[in-house]
Amino acid sequence: MANLSIDLAGIKSPNPFWLASAPPTNSGYQVQRAFEAGWGGAVWKTLGEPIINVSSRFAAVSFNGQRVAGFNNIELITDRPLEVNLKEIYETKKRFPNHAIIASLMVEPKQEKWHEIVKKVEDVGVDGLELNFGCPHGMAERGMGSASGQVPELVEKQTYWAKEVARTPVIVKLTPNITDITVTAEAAVRGGADAVSMINTINSLAGVDLDSWNTIPHVGGKGAHGGYCGPAVKPISLNMVAECARNPRINVPISGMGGVSNWQDAVEFMLMGASGVQVCTAAMHHGFRIVEDMLDGLNNYLDEKGISSVQDIVGKSVPKFSDWGNLDLNYSVVAKINTDVCINCNKCHIACEDTSHQCIDMLKDPNGNSYLKVREEDCVGCNLCSIVCPVDGAIDMIEVPSGHMPMTWNERQAVVGNLSGAKVNAAKF
Repeated sequence: MANLSIDLAGIKSPNPFWLASAPPTNSGYQVQRAFEAGWGGAVWKTLGEPIINVSSRFAAVSFNGQRVAGFNNIELITDRPLEVNLKEIYETKKRFPNHAIIASLMVEPKQEKWHEIVKKVEDVGVDGLELNFGCPHGMAERGMGSASGQVPELVEKQTYWAKEVARTPVIVKLTPNITDITVTAEAAVRGGADAVSMINTINSLAGVDLDSWNTIPHVGGKGAHGGYCGPAVKPISLNMVAECARNPRINVPISGMGGVSNWQDAVEFMLMGASGVQVCTAAMHHGFRIVEDMLDGLNNYLDEKGISSVQDIVGKSVPKFSDWGNLDLNYSVVAKINTDVCINCNKCHIACEDTSHQCIDMLKDPNGNSYLKVREEDCVGCNLCSIVCPVDGAIDMIEVPSGHMPMTWNERQAVVGNLSGAKVNAAKF
């Protein structure tokens, strides 16, 4: 059995699965239940000046029969007094000394405010702090959350203020509602962050009721944008983790989140540079016990790979992630339809004929039976046919020799530039 324990910037936990700062970590009762179920850590629901939440506050987006493919919320930070939260944090840490408890914090962008809350929270024994610069609604209108997180100078300054007095590691949680998350991640590092976490929720509106014309959710007939999370955002969050992991100026550990729903998702995030993952929507959908399958699945995966520690997979796929200009223009794959598996639903033919490169032919064998065949010379290897195919193994994407040496766009342009330069120089003589 592999060692699942992690060390994220000095914060140790028995496994990489943490609950994110959200409704599941709203109280000591909930966090203790989570630890009993097997979660390795928890980021306490964001602490600050208690606020008043609205009702209703959640909505979900279902797709093609899958409930909660995406999740939307307009809930804010804790609505319970700081003293109550601190007491429960102290009690929970005392009962579970080997589990990681991280306090999520959000206050006005003022030095004295950060000093005050950091000192109070650390006095009750937290293992680390997570500065919430990501909440996209409610708090942002008050100059906090993503309103701060979208301004690199504020991210750097507030991180520095927290670090001035912090005795435990400081994680900076970043907003995805920005053009380039690496800019704010770099700012956090300049401010002294020990780690960064991403992503917080994405600006969203879950939907509109076609009968009442109210937004979903609505509060007495009025709505507002909320934060989007869940499986639907995973490709976005995974990309942002990868972009930060490959940036040499962001040389701190990453806590990854945004659509992590199972052990496979966790492995993907860790391969792309996350030292551990945080989970919210999946726990809200299925309960704390989902961590049992996550732990079993991760253990089995590592054992099958012959890997002794989960920390050994962190960042292993980062070197494979680059820019488009570094991709081999001469690498070639084509689709191959396995007629013994194909059920002749013709979805691949329709997709290719209508929206791709018209390279799948509908043919008949000598017995008059219909079958599909790819004209390889016209196939560009776009993968669309294999994506829409409903049968596993019916279509394979096969690498074919191109007859050319590997060459990227950047290499090609360098050659073109050198040739142009040579022509210019030759013209001078």
